[in-house]
Amino acid sequence: MRIINTTRDRVLADRAQEARTVGARMKGLLGRDGLEPGQALLIRPCSSIHSFFMRFVFDAAFADARGEVLHVIHCMRPWRISRIVPRAQVVIELPAGVLEQTGTRVGDRIRFERQVP
Repeated sequence: MRIINTTRDRVLADRAQEARTVGARMKGLLGRDGLEPGQALLIRPCSSIHSFFMRFVFDAAFADARGEVLHVIHCMRPWRISRIVPRAQVVIELPAGVLEQTGTRVGDRIRFERQVP
């Protein structure tokens, strides 16, 4: 899946995986050593995250059902908890620095494109 910030016309990820099941959402990025450029994890439904037991920092963008960015976290460190973002339906976890590099901020619109093999 590709994730695009349509407000800024920037690709956030071109190889995003989706975590929809309870087990996949609970596991998230646990057990990984990091995210490579272009990778992301899309957690849906989700309105808050944690970084307990994580081994790396990452960025996170919270968006509503229409793809509007509601909250961003730059370089979330291990052993942290995000605030609850009540209207959030999805959280996008990205390599650290992606949100800053793409200029992604609250109010931007995100589009999710399924890639056909």
